[in-house]
Amino acid sequence: MTELPAGRLLLVHAHPDDEAINNGATMARYAATGAQVTLVTCTRGELGEVIPPGLAHLSGERLGEHRLAELAEAMHELGVRDARSLGGAGRYEDSGMMGLPDNDNPRCFWRADVDEAAAHLVGVIREVRPHVLVTYDPDGGYGHPDHIQAHRVAMRAADLAAEPDFRTDLGAPWTIAKIYWNRVPRSVAEEGFARLKDVLDELPFPAAATLDDVPGVVDDPVVTTEIDGTDRAAAKAAAMRAHATQIEVAEPWFALSNRLAQPLFLVEYYELVRGERAGTGRETDLFAGITDLSAESTFTDSAFAEITEATTEGGTR
Repeated sequence: MTELPAGRLLLVHAHPDDEAINNGATMARYAATGAQVTLVTCTRGELGEVIPPGLAHLSGERLGEHRLAELAEAMHELGVRDARSLGGAGRYEDSGMMGLPDNDNPRCFWRADVDEAAAHLVGVIREVRPHVLVTYDPDGGYGHPDHIQAHRVAMRAADLAAEPDFRTDLGAPWTIAKIYWNRVPRSVAEEGFARLKDVLDELPFPAAATLDDVPGVVDDPVVTTEIDGTDRAAAKAAAMRAHATQIEVAEPWFALSNRLAQPLFLVEYYELVRGERAGTGRETDLFAGITDLSAESTFTDSAFAEITEATTEGGTR
């Protein structure tokens, strides 16, 4: 048996690049402290729009494989050793934007049976035994079907992982102490776009995005937790640059395939939706208030070796 690290964080995202945009600074910060950071990505993003002309030939399967390679490089930049694909790479395909014919593909993540998909995640939860889970809100931040489904699967898996009688073959039950949803305070987003307006003429982007283009913007009181990743600015920007098919970075700004500039946030924000809130103000640590962060000898040597091998080969599996 190999001892698990004392602090363990699990993030569930829909596509490669979502993790760097939403949580790159948080992931880099905790990885640097020696915490176990595990990322589960639900699709390969085969339907993403490609930005660089030199990569415009990529689509479908080839784009999905390329985006997994980008994800591996992003994880290297963040110092994250454990990144996985839900159910294995390619099990669930990108669903495309809401309302498009791609939503009807029987292999797309949007059409997946939630309990079946959640069972794949239960296996990960019971293996790595995270104290904290981070995922999207019920709207997926901005209504993308894969983001909505990632929320459903993550929340369902958290419940099932704690049930002693569910799939005992997947390991011993585990209850996640705290669950957070990604958020951005409205005042922070507004201030960021106000600064952007003053420098837009100096950027390689033709126009600015709007507040509606930023996922997870909520009124300030909804936000319970903020993680200051300012000292991980270089790591977050590098991880976003690694996703070159999807993101163009001009620090401290970036744009997606629409080439509309938006702020690159180094303080990342969350809403605690399950678990005990620490203190009366905003938390500054996702693990705050968790009384038992002791290391545990529950990782089998074979499982640890598998992760180590995956990291050596590029960081995803």
